[in-house]
Amino acid sequence: MPEAEAAAPAAGGSWEDKIWSIGKNLAIFIAIQFAIRQFMNSGGVEKTAPPAPTAAPATGSQAVTGEYNAIPQTIYPLWPSNVSVDVSLYISPSIAMPRLSSMPADSLIVNVKGFELEKSKKDHREVHKSFTVPPTVQDNGTLWAHIFVGQSGAELDPAAPSYDPSKAYRILRPLTQYLAKKKVRKTRNLLGPQNDTQILDEPIEETSGPTIASYYHPNFTLSFVPDAGTTQFGTLHPGVRQYYTLEATNARDASGQNTWFYPVCYLNTFWQLKTHMTELNSTDPVHTLPIHVSLSTLSNWQFSLMASMDEGMKETARKAARGETTPGGGDGSEMELIKETMLDTNPYLLGTTAIVSLLHMVFELLAFKSDVGHWRKKKDNVGVSVRTILANVVMQAIIFLYLLDNNDNTSWMILFGQGMGIAIEAWKVTKAVNVRARVPEAGTWAAKLGLPYTVVFEDKHPLSETEEKTDEYDRIAFRYMGVGAVPLLIAYAVYSLVYDSHKSWYSFVIATLVGSVYAYGFLMMIPSLYINYRLKSVAHMPARAMTYKFFNTFIDDLFAWTIKMPILHRLATLRDDVIFFVYLYQAWAYKVDYNRVNEFGQGGDEEGTEEKVGAQPLKAPPGMGVDEGDGRREVVQKAVEKVDGGVSSGVQKGGGKRRKG
Repeated sequence: MPEAEAAAPAAGGSWEDKIWSIGKNLAIFIAIQFAIRQFMNSGGVEKTAPPAPTAAPATGSQAVTGEYNAIPQTIYPLWPSNVSVDVSLYISPSIAMPRLSSMPADSLIVNVKGFELEKSKKDHREVHKSFTVPPTVQDNGTLWAHIFVGQSGAELDPAAPSYDPSKAYRILRPLTQYLAKKKVRKTRNLLGPQNDTQILDEPIEETSGPTIASYYHPNFTLSFVPDAGTTQFGTLHPGVRQYYTLEATNARDASGQNTWFYPVCYLNTFWQLKTHMTELNSTDPVHTLPIHVSLSTLSNWQFSLMASMDEGMKETARKAARGETTPGGGDGSEMELIKETMLDTNPYLLGTTAIVSLLHMVFELLAFKSDVGHWRKKKDNVGVSVRTILANVVMQAIIFLYLLDNNDNTSWMILFGQGMGIAIEAWKVTKAVNVRARVPEAGTWAAKLGLPYTVVFEDKHPLSETEEKTDEYDRIAFRYMGVGAVPLLIAYAVYSLVYDSHKSWYSFVIATLVGSVYAYGFLMMIPSLYINYRLKSVAHMPARAMTYKFFNTFIDDLFAWTIKMPILHRLATLRDDVIFFVYLYQAWAYKVDYNRVNEFGQGGDEEGTEEKVGAQPLKAPPGMGVDEGDGRREVVQKAVEKVDGGVSSGVQKGGGKRRKG
């Protein structure tokens, strides 16, 4: 029921919008990558074979006949894809490594022999250990992973005389990440001691940038990509290129343009969630940390997708931390929510959710189209709860102010959508009544306050008898709702004031109002049901738009049991379903024949029927000629009254008067 728009969205922002935004960006990314690979052949694996073994830099004696290019154009695998390797991983706070034999024993985390790179063998190893955190890492330093990889039996220590760079290589990766700390909102109990108020109200010194902290995640995956193949190095995505290790001697083939690369070893941090990370600092030191390393293989397309997305998310987070504009206005937390959902949700339920997400978007667009079309063509206020529309404007505005008050966690896309919702509801008000600025009448509260003008709502035309009944039923429904809702609102406000903390009195008022909207917003749908009950009809309702909207409520129910959220919020998603079932009962009890014009001059959802009927020429009854003067005029007058559905005794009731409160 468009005039009784469903309950207000969650105060913290719509997670359905975040899911749709991330899904759209992912689809665009995949489509662009596919187009690039298919039509431009950039960044992908080529079909051409690598140079002959004689061209490989085995001895470094091959002469370069062409011009030497410092940045290679094409890179070829240096090792065969079915080779077995030995892997050692050391941790250290320094990027420089001494001889491996001089390293402390507890710094060696991984020591794997004979790991098969061939994907068909599906080799998988896991290591679980703990280590002592170096003091420099506690003091905002970086913990480095030194990864040494070599063909089985080859020397891994670069400082050893027998070390051969054609059979072994070294990778350096950070195990800690520098991320912006979440801003802490300073709140207080408004009824608390005055000294607390003075402390919390002191101005906070502004810093030139975000507060950065070092974070550590205990789970790491080392994924080898054996099928990387021949690749155009210059066109690789930066997030992918950083994991390619080129031949150590910087050798080139005869053309001087191409070189070789070692097997790609991807330090996979894609599934690391910030909520699972440990902050490292000297104020609250952590002396021992666990580390879990998984060694596996990964397809090239999976590696490219995950590395590109991971780098994109990190870049978005870095820009947001610096206060720069980011695509979509997000801060990287949207993808964090998606990853958390994918990790914690059953895959079948997740797939179902992805499908119904698309349906949610389709139904939302259809509901918007039908709702706007219904109100654009509506010519009367039969069955319309004008007070509900006004209440919806107020509730939407409250939510908008709440989002502004919590703008650190709200993207501009959410704010824009909320603002559009307010504009549409305000437009509905102008379609139902005239909004005018009038001089307040003597004795009114506006006159007592000395206001020069006050906003009044006036009927657009003289109300018919049915429209006056609608206004009366609307007033009764709101009176009963006020009896139940106002005490609940007062009780909630008192509870929040006594037990909760707030930034200021303004934040308290906004938070209390938005909490009431979120909890009791569905009550705004009750007046329309009450009007239907008293009129014993649902013919005036836009059934099509309502059906689309309630389909979305069931989709929201599925989201509620998929996305991680408090149990009370999950139960709150069921409230709209109750209203829908009541409407279904009313639609069954008050039958509507959509093949004829109803008692309100409407043909079901076909709003233009009334105009079509009114435009038909009037015909005199049989036996009555058109030349009979007064008799003809009398017949025409009766026919007009019949088509308009007006009652001659009630047509002029309440004409153009102000609406009662």
